[in-house]
Amino acid sequence: MAIDNLLRALVPSVIPPSPALSAMLIRWVHFVAGITWVGLLYFFNLVNVPFMKELDSATKAKVVPSLMPRALWWFRWSAVVTVLAGLTYWGNSIVRVDAMNGGASSGRPVGLFFLIWTIAFALIFFAIMIMKINKGPVLAAIVILVVAAAAYLFLNCNNHGWESNRLLSIGIGGGIGWIMMLNVWGIIWRMNKKIIDWTRDFKNNATPIPAESVALARRAFLASRTNAWLSLPMLFFMGAASHYPFLGR
Repeated sequence: MAIDNLLRALVPSVIPPSPALSAMLIRWVHFVAGITWVGLLYFFNLVNVPFMKELDSATKAKVVPSLMPRALWWFRWSAVVTVLAGLTYWGNSIVRVDAMNGGASSGRPVGLFFLIWTIAFALIFFAIMIMKINKGPVLAAIVILVVAAAAYLFLNCNNHGWESNRLLSIGIGGGIGWIMMLNVWGIIWRMNKKIIDWTRDFKNNATPIPAESVALARRAFLASRTNAWLSLPMLFFMGAASHYPFLGR
């Protein structure tokens, strides 16, 4: 509050009231973190994957332990900040307001969000890590069905008339982002952490890299490629929240 008062005293025509300033700062953090996260996601998929295929084992042993820990640190933590900031803004500035205007509780859409989209991630996790589906087209079909079903359920369970387009659109786009963040921590980072450790050990001690690394790298790749494709509908629904009102009022 003191900071808000100081800023309004310095530039009163620019600084909005405190609630508006807080909401804008949360959105700004969400944007900056999201650019970092998705930018690194595209770097990994469009640049790093084909680049690594061109390197021999000795060169990889030098590059991977230096590059990947730093890149993946920014990758996974920017994912967390993006999602937490986005959910904070959605819950406080959109869901709560819509629920108040509709005389309803904001707990239902928020609770359904976490339930539906966490189950969706669990199904994708099961396909990659338990069933060990190795074919990209097969996994793509499963992901499409799972995400489409989750979106349908979220819309069908939140059709009371008071839910705005912003609530519903971000409820889907943010749900896809929730899956992506869980993919980062639940699959991509876990697989790559082992590969980095094995590669570092190979570099320092000439310890052979386990054959298991090929399967782990494939799972990490499939999860990362899943995130890359999911980022497209995710960004569409985020943009549609304010610019393409096709889901709610």
